[in-house]
Amino acid sequence: MLLMTSLMACGQQEKTEGTDSFVTPSGKKVVFTCIKHASIRINYDGKEFQIDPVTNLPPVTDYTKMPKADYIFVTHEHGDHFDKQAIADLTKPGTLLVTNARCAEMLGNGTVMANGDNLMLAEDIQVEAVPAYNTTPGREKFHPKGRDNGYVITLDGFRIYVAGDTEDIPEMAEIKNIDVAFLPCNQPYTMLPEQLARAARMINPKVLFPYHYSRTDMTTVVDLLKGASVDVRIRNYQ
Repeated sequence: MLLMTSLMACGQQEKTEGTDSFVTPSGKKVVFTCIKHASIRINYDGKEFQIDPVTNLPPVTDYTKMPKADYIFVTHEHGDHFDKQAIADLTKPGTLLVTNARCAEMLGNGTVMANGDNLMLAEDIQVEAVPAYNTTPGREKFHPKGRDNGYVITLDGFRIYVAGDTEDIPEMAEIKNIDVAFLPCNQPYTMLPEQLARAARMINPKVLFPYHYSRTDMTTVVDLLKGASVDVRIRNYQ
């Protein structure tokens, strides 16, 4: 559980456009920068994290202008999540790349995590790979069960859930004590707004960023979650 001071600080935001700032239980800063679609930048206590960095998906992102990453996480091999050039641009000596098995095979390197695996990356940094898959009949082919990852990243007790491409799967009921969640919303590949709302109520994060939403109207998600104890924040994750 977060301390009361941390709960109060949880709502603080950076003045810089596109960023949201939070504080861990011991007072360390976590800053999320919205890049686009499923691409997220996180800075924690001076460490740089990149989630599913992609260069050429519009709008084009020049990762050479960003700090090199200490950690890169890739959920799966689709082109809007996995990009060899972006990974190369962000990599420095000592960068740790965490992927599913297929991405590591395609890239020729990477630390592979399967659903259910846990890694201690540092004394205050832990990651768990969790399932991400389709369940709607006829759509299982997009993200078959057991292939792709979501990630629960714990930074000094501050818990972040990056769902990857998934529907509202039963395993989400086991994901607990989440401070910030990123949940996707664009069928046929991920979730309908109604599914996202069900997922959010299952997980009950303190803050929810719908992402990967393409042309989906996010006001629907906000309306569906009225009355829930979830702070829904819409950023430009089209």
